[in-house]
Amino acid sequence: MRRAIFPGSFDPLTLGHLDIIERAVALFDELIISIGQNSSKNYMFPLEKRIEFIEKSTAHFDNVRVAYFEGLTVDFCLEQEAQFLLRGLRNPADFEFEKAIAHTNRTLAHKKIETVFLLTSSGKSFISSSIVREIITHGGEYELLVPEAVRVDVPSASRKLH
Repeated sequence: MRRAIFPGSFDPLTLGHLDIIERAVALFDELIISIGQNSSKNYMFPLEKRIEFIEKSTAHFDNVRVAYFEGLTVDFCLEQEAQFLLRGLRNPADFEFEKAIAHTNRTLAHKKIETVFLLTSSGKSFISSSIVREIITHGGEYELLVPEAVRVDVPSASRKLH
């Protein structure tokens, strides 16, 4: 079985993430979208809400599941018996950053994990969760950048105007 882990904070899930997911489901028998805990991040959306966004947005795929993990991504991959780690690339800077992580993960996993990179579609390569959070915070039109599940669930009260 070809099992892949697609890790991230998904705070929130964006159309860029969904683009990668939609294209990856055909490549793997199982795709585990994994929400990792990053101790250096302050999240806009609670874990339960991020899981809900992903589950609603991917419900039509039979080979997708959502999981939460703490610790190293590579350890989670090994625990899940995943052979692949999926990463989306938006630009050359993403590649340079992700390349170092991919080499490190392969070393830590004793060559049992391969990182697979997918380029985001050109019309979505500018979208990032941090940009979406900034737009939400300032009351902007974030709906253009996120799936329906996120659009209907961001209360106007979470938009903090400065």
